Formats: sequence, C-alpha cells, structure tokens
Amino acid sequence: MQPNELIAPGEVWLVGAGPGDPDLLTRKAEKLIAAAEIVFYDALVGPGVLDLIPAGVERVSVGKRSGRHSKAQESINDLLLAAAKAGKRVVRLKGGDPSVFGRSSEEMEHLAADGIRFHICPGITTASAAAASGNASLTLRGKARGLTLVTAHLKAGEPLKLDWETLARPGGTLGIYMGRAAAGEISRQLIGAGRDPETPVMVAVNVSLPTERLIRGKLSALAFLVATISDEDPTLLLIGEAVAGTAMPVETATSVVLQV
Repeated sequence: MQPNELIAPGEVWLVGAGPGDPDLLTRKAEKLIAAAEIVFYDALVGPGVLDLIPAGVERVSVGKRSGRHSKAQESINDLLLAAAKAGKRVVRLKGGDPSVFGRSSEEMEHLAADGIRFHICPGITTASAAAASGNASLTLRGKARGLTLVTAHLKAGEPLKLDWETLARPGGTLGIYMGRAAAGEISRQLIGAGRDPETPVMVAVNVSLPTERLIRGKLSALAFLVATISDEDPTLLLIGEAVAGTAMPVETATSVVLQV
C-alpha cells in the first residue's frame, strides 16, 4: 500500500499527536501524516511532529492556547468540511489524544452531517506521558484505584464548576488539564472538600519536550508551585499518592525535577 492510500480523497483522519515528542507518536500517526494533502494542527502539537509533514503538504494552524483562539471551533469544523468536500486527504492533528478534551466529537458530528467519512487515530495523552517522565504511576495498588481526568479551562469570567466532593475523595489520582491559572482555587476547593493538604502533587510543564519541568510538592502549596510558570507553557496537574513516584539516580535523570 502506498502512503497516500491510507487516506481516501475526501476523507478526514483525526490524529493524536501525543504530548509533543515525535518519538511518542504511534507508527500509524506518522504514516497518516505522510499520506496527507492538507494538515490542520493545534498550537500544542510539538515542532518535531510538524517537521514530519512532507514538503508540499498544505499546513493550516488552527491552534488555541491560554484562551487566545486563532480559530473558533465552528470555523475549524467548516475548514475540515471544505477540505474534505474538495476531495483532499485531510489530517487533523490534535495534541495528546483526540478524544481527551480534544473536542473531536464536535468535528465528527459536523463532518457526519454532510456525509464525510472520518476516523480517529489515538495518541498518548499528556497525563500518561507526565507520569512516565516522573517515574510515577497513575494508579497504585492499595492507594490509587482509579484515575479521573478533568479540565480547568474556562471562558473568561466563568467560575470553575467541578464536583469537588467527588474529586476530593481519597483512593484515586486526579489529572487536571489546563489547570495552572486555577491552581489556587483547585487547592482550596479540594482541601475544603476533605482532601488531605499533604497529598502529593506533580506539576508537569511542557511534557516530553526538551524544556520539560516536573515540580513536586503537596496540595496545600499548589498555588506556589505554579507561580513561576509562564502562561505560554502547557501545564498539567497530577494529584494523588501515586504521583509521588520513585526516585531516580541523579546521573540518569532526563528532565528537570524540582521538589518543593
């Protein structure tokens, strides 16, 4: 099978680009990128992944970061539809996994309404990559029997409405995407709902990239832990006993780890 035969003309693939490191792409994702005639990509897609797009393939940035949208979701939906109706082989690159806070359902519904065929190629979500970088587990027998992923991303002026009592229950790991700006409120709400202030947390910044930082501390200090993180740096919060991790000898460490 030739590379471009992976995608039929007028077909759309929603492809998980992983956390940023191109080595964390699936083999299928790399093949689909090579087969595309046009690639729509998010701001959080790593530069090394974008370098895999062949010369001559049309690239369209539709990314959004820190509340600054280059394209409204409705516009992205229309761009995908127009490219597919023009008979192009379309790849929609999404950071992480398309089905984890990737708004993939909105794009699929828009395509399906016009009879466009689409498929999903999963990717490594940032929570998994962050835990791996920190030599931690997202679950831990006897201490973390479950994993809950939520997003703290909000429109300007909206309050953060989450089920704090459920999230504060012990015995699980909590992963909060886009949680940097709300870190202080997250800490207060979880502690107020009964979570132990001493609960381990790991703040993961620029996961899998050369600029990766992992900052460890406790829940009561979460606002302090994120204080030096730029608005431009993608940040994930991991909270729970499992994320304390296992120490690695300093000489073999591959990322910057701060213990606060």
